[in-house]
Amino acid sequence: MKIEHIAMYVQDLESCRQFYSKFFNAKSNSQYHNPKTGLRTYFLMFEGGARLEIMSRPDMVEGVHDLLRTGLTHLAFSLGSREQVDLLTKQLAEAGFRTLSGPRTTGDGYYESCIIGPENIQIELTV
Repeated sequence: MKIEHIAMYVQDLESCRQFYSKFFNAKSNSQYHNPKTGLRTYFLMFEGGARLEIMSRPDMVEGVHDLLRTGLTHLAFSLGSREQVDLLTKQLAEAGFRTLSGPRTTGDGYYESCIIGPENIQIELTV
């Protein structure tokens, strides 16, 4: 068994698609649009087969973006090396994304950094 995909609602569909494409080499399908509900979606495919569905619709309700809330807390991307974690952390910071921590070695031995991406989603970069 494997997780087929993760889906999340976003306010700005296009900027999220561009972010994951630019920084994480995601490949996007063509936008799906349901004219009845106004739903618009993209599936973003990552190296290794993971998929993220980003969705937007006009009747969405803005949620609370608190890092300590229940539910999904972050998306983690394995980059393959410490050098790649360092490089992408630097590139994201230079692009204006806030770094929460790292790069650093955690108490349980992981090398990682955490940033806040579009829509206030916490993104963990790890080896």
